Amino acid sequence: MINSDKRNAYLKKHHVFYEMGENVFFQPRFIPSDPKLIRFHNNIVVTSNVTFVTHDIFHLALNNIEKGNFSYCQECIEVMDNVLIGCNSTILGGVRIGPNALIAAGSVVTRDVMPNTVVAGNPAKVIGTFDDFVKKRQESTYMMSNEALWEKFDEKRNECKK
Repeated sequence: MINSDKRNAYLKKHHVFYEMGENVFFQPRFIPSDPKLIRFHNNIVVTSNVTFVTHDIFHLALNNIEKGNFSYCQECIEVMDNVLIGCNSTILGGVRIGPNALIAAGSVVTRDVMPNTVVAGNPAKVIGTFDDFVKKRQESTYMMSNEALWEKFDEKRNECKK
């Protein structure tokens, strides 16, 4: 069975993407149809089911409707240093993300993401800063035991009932 480290090493060794820097974790099981139009810098996490859309095929329909000469449309995507992309997000072509940016799960990124921002939604909009996210994560309870996490979970639910 291929684990994520082996898969990422394979992607880098075989130059699947235009560029793949150091410490890039690419978790999606599907490779984008035009991976050579994607540039990953360093220290990037791309979680499961993220879709990179580097092209469309609208020209096929337009050429039939308008009897025109529309051509295939493709655009690059660049992901700068220290970027986290949440699961089930979609990144459209022509977009540059980061550095120091977080894309929340389920977001649709239609335009550039400025440095040090957290974006969410469809279309993705700024909801905070990367620095605030890091600070909040440092103060979080993610390293608690399962039992302690359930206690905290139940406490929150009990507070809501009051």
